[in-house]
Amino acid sequence: MKIVMLGLSITSSWGNGHATTFRALCRELHRRGHTIVFFEKDVEWYRSNRDLPKPPYVDLRLYTDWQQDGALATKHTAHDADAVLVGSYFPDAIAATVMLKQDCKAPLLFYDIDTPITLAALRLHGQCEYLRAQDIPLYAAYLSFTGGPVLREIEQSFGSPMVVPFYCSVDPELYHRTPVKKEFACALSYLGTYAADRQPKLMDLLNAPAAQLSMERFLVAGPMYPADTPWSSNVVTHPHLPPSDHAALYSSSRFVLNLTRADMVAAGYSPSVRLFEASACAAPLISDTWPGLEEFFTPGVDIVLASTADEVVRMLTNMSEADARRMGEAAQARTLAKHTAARRAEEFEQVVERVLHG
Repeated sequence: MKIVMLGLSITSSWGNGHATTFRALCRELHRRGHTIVFFEKDVEWYRSNRDLPKPPYVDLRLYTDWQQDGALATKHTAHDADAVLVGSYFPDAIAATVMLKQDCKAPLLFYDIDTPITLAALRLHGQCEYLRAQDIPLYAAYLSFTGGPVLREIEQSFGSPMVVPFYCSVDPELYHRTPVKKEFACALSYLGTYAADRQPKLMDLLNAPAAQLSMERFLVAGPMYPADTPWSSNVVTHPHLPPSDHAALYSSSRFVLNLTRADMVAAGYSPSVRLFEASACAAPLISDTWPGLEEFFTPGVDIVLASTADEVVRMLTNMSEADARRMGEAAQARTLAKHTAARRAEEFEQVVERVLHG
């Protein structure tokens, strides 16, 4: 198939989780013999932080302005496509949707990597910056980062002809156990961009335990944290860690912390890509709680849950290395069985097949 994708970014993982998600999916689709043309708006903050400027598995098309050089190039490229996918937060998604529905014969798909955020805006305003409620029926399929009850809402309340759970995934060739790197060695790490609604949990479940365990080292990696954040003195911060270092970080952490945005908690069934990436490296996981988590991991078996600093401290001090290793390996086995990019590529082919042939 020739697949045209319009996404937030594939060239830069700075401040977003879209790039690694698109990279993993596109790489596997390419391996399966498909041709992928990827359109990305050339914006300064990604241009200055590109960690994969030339993805080898896609035909990358950067444009600067939709009207001047984006629309015509997309229309020309999509005219003989077998499927066209528009991703959430693509800057010109609304205009692209209208144009593609008029001028493109291929089935049009929407990939929502931000489903709870999208739905919160649709319920309140009837649209967000990349999707209007009235356009949802134009998409032959709605691929949702979130599963569970919201799928019925997208279908019944917003008129999608087909909604499928399409969770993020991991590329095992990039995310696997590596030797410990001294610069990343720590008792507990967290990898993620600053988010105001998530920050109180980060302070409670990482910073507060760090203050209690002053002889241990803790690590936070990600951009946009305020300069005046009152980190404990034993918390090391990295403003940006490229994906090439993620496996080393996870493999060098005794435990990895997962935290969930408020909209994702409210919707449930929204596993972070970091969960799959860390578990693919057999890292022992500590997570906050959210509805539907048990569909992906089993608390006490391949993940442990915490809601207070004292609970985190007990896990860090009481769990043996052998038990932590067994938990990490159990999570790794589950992720590699169900949540690899290869599995998502198969699922994508199945969605297109259903759209084309019922």
